[in-house]
Amino acid sequence: MAKPNLAYIPATIGDKVYSILPNDGVGDFDFTRGTVATRINAQGLIETVASGENRLNYSLLDGEVVGCPHLLLEPSRTNLLQYSEQLSNWTNIQNVTVSDNDIISPDGTQNASKVNETTNNSVHRLFLNPTVTSAKHTYSVFLKKGTRSWAYLRLDGAQSEQRTWFDLENGVLGTVNSDHIASIENFGNGWYRCSVSIAGTTYDTTPLAILALSTENNVFSYAGGTDKYIYAWGAMLEQGSYPTSYIKTDGEVGGVTRAAETCNGSGNAATFNDSEGVLMAEISALADDGTSRRISLSSGSTSQRVSLEVEENANDIQAIVVSGTSQVGMVVSLDGVTLFNKIAFKYKENDFAIWANGFELDTDTVGITPTGLSELAFDDGGGGADFYGKTKQIQYYDTTDIDLEQLTSWDSFRAMAQSQLYTIE
Repeated sequence: MAKPNLAYIPATIGDKVYSILPNDGVGDFDFTRGTVATRINAQGLIETVASGENRLNYSLLDGEVVGCPHLLLEPSRTNLLQYSEQLSNWTNIQNVTVSDNDIISPDGTQNASKVNETTNNSVHRLFLNPTVTSAKHTYSVFLKKGTRSWAYLRLDGAQSEQRTWFDLENGVLGTVNSDHIASIENFGNGWYRCSVSIAGTTYDTTPLAILALSTENNVFSYAGGTDKYIYAWGAMLEQGSYPTSYIKTDGEVGGVTRAAETCNGSGNAATFNDSEGVLMAEISALADDGTSRRISLSSGSTSQRVSLEVEENANDIQAIVVSGTSQVGMVVSLDGVTLFNKIAFKYKENDFAIWANGFELDTDTVGITPTGLSELAFDDGGGGADFYGKTKQIQYYDTTDIDLEQLTSWDSFRAMAQSQLYTIE
């Protein structure tokens, strides 16, 4: 197979995103993020990355790191909870006692809290009650079983008293409130990130972000026992329809904001071929949330570009070529855009095709190609529709004489299984 003109595989953290090819620095991406952020490192621990440095993030499967790292790009989010770790500082603590710095947390230090219920016959909970804008919000907390193995989170939207239960023994969801979208993710060492997002279109601007213990599924009020507890750490309330990477707060009024990330400026006019080429990316969306995210070859504008897009519609991928008023577009559906997929788009006058995971999914035999291609960016070519997601590799070829089946296929069964988050037994 031909050698790519440009190849990117995540390998280093720094103020640039370094491409393997070309090796003279022309293919490097300019990266920006004006605040610190967190990532999952090679040991599976949450760690802080300095302002302005990109994030090599690792995937977890059953709480263990699997596969190679990916580049993580996220939008701006604010953790609205004043204390994410020192939970004894929460303003409402009812029928529980909280001991901070009790055990090792998912960041590898002894800073997680023990939440111990009292023997009162009531709810056993702690919560904050921030004022927020009328929009979708997501509430998440890292939880670990103690002598209790059930907990619930409450986040109110259209209804009051909206609770979702989590089984911390088996790492599965219990009853999910009808106005919640819930998830539980294994972070290893018994820790699970439990989250709920409002599913409806009516929002509470003073929601109760409640963490509570429970004896079993669907139980929220009971006579507490002696020495009954769970562990908690890393609480977040953020505006958005899905949880993003952890943002630490330590008493800041109004919370802490992680800035949005941009990644662009790779290549030049000599790197790309206006007449024909192949753009390949191994990518995963952060969520199937109805937003459009794009990776584009362009002239520096949206009027001349070749784009791979994760579309607004559920699980749709679009390949698009724009040359002035002329446009070629192909939309295909995949099993899950939040899983890693290998996608390639071939463009040549009257000869276009989109491939994914070893299969040709669509073709088009009518259309022209753009002019002035000079940049590869994680956006639509004009600075919009930023690609917020995970990227394991990008390749660009200046010819269509490429074995696209080979290019988009998995190297092994294990690599395929890990990309789709299957457990190999």
